[in-house]
Amino acid sequence: MIPSVPASPGAPLPCGPTTLLVIAKEPVPGRVKTRLTPPFSAEEAAELAAASLSDTLLTVLCLPAVRRVLVLEGGPGPWLPPGIEVVPQCSGGLDERIAAAFAGCDGPALLIGMDTPQVAPVHLAPALAPDGWERCDAWFGEAEDGGFWALGLASPDPGLLRGVPMSVPGTGAVQRARLLDAGLTVRELPRLRDVDTAEDAVRVAGLAPHGRFAATLDRLNRAAAR
Repeated sequence: MIPSVPASPGAPLPCGPTTLLVIAKEPVPGRVKTRLTPPFSAEEAAELAAASLSDTLLTVLCLPAVRRVLVLEGGPGPWLPPGIEVVPQCSGGLDERIAAAFAGCDGPALLIGMDTPQVAPVHLAPALAPDGWERCDAWFGEAEDGGFWALGLASPDPGLLRGVPMSVPGTGAVQRARLLDAGLTVRELPRLRDVDTAEDAVRVAGLAPHGRFAATLDRLNRAAAR
């Protein structure tokens, strides 16, 4: 069973054969979560992004892995917990940056983004189970907006990502087709909602009411109501 809370400081983290990747931007005002403005200011949107990233990384610490890697555009901040390795993103489009993240892995790798702070160990448990990669070449987690929130590859091949149009309604369909056209056996992870808009933020906070994202959203909404 995958634990639901991070190990205590100094305790060994759970081990497994998979490299866990989180691809993210440093939460700098004006550069992240721009679709949250308005109703939020650029600074408030960055606070929400930082909380979302923090929740995501804390979940990653619960999961069995051989490496836990934050593939980061920018620099680390106080939202980065111990136990997470940081590597810089390469230049180019998002497809190139995701491809490069997989290229740096040996053995199975599973990538998630920073836009699903509600992600919990149960959502990734099938891929990280002891038999998760048996007769399975890829894991795919569709996002409600037509993209994808998770992608796992038993044998990371950057060519499976390059040229996929990112951040459009058909991204997920194109990426899944790319996997299937390569002859891979693809298994599905649960469908999750990304945080892009203020409505998304409310919905996602309701799914994880005890996380930092929900607490930050509540604080900002209370301040706005004064």
